[in-house]
Amino acid sequence: MGKELAEVGTVKIADDVVARIAALAALEVDGVSAMAGNYTSDVLEKVGRKNLNKGAKVALAASEVKVDLALMMVYGYNIPATCQQVQTRVQAAIENMTGLQVTDVNVRIAGITMPKS
Repeated sequence: MGKELAEVGTVKIADDVVARIAALAALEVDGVSAMAGNYTSDVLEKVGRKNLNKGAKVALAASEVKVDLALMMVYGYNIPATCQQVQTRVQAAIENMTGLQVTDVNVRIAGITMPKS
């Protein structure tokens, strides 16, 4: 018995899955309060349909992925440092969970939220 693995098929990962991984990883960073959506995603949430990938867009090409994130940040956090942490965490999460190579993680700050006192 050899230790070779037989290839029995292919694995395809949907864009939505990668976008969800990116969104969850970004929300784990201190200073990120929420994912920012557009008008359409906000309307869908109001009628009861949750948009799980709100604020995250991915472009898959072969085994590479490019990620665009729109985030809401908490007031008082250093924006460049927080964005760097988001980029690092998102890249690591996608690469570890999917095996895809992340080429870009672009972060757009869509707004600032005030901390609750």
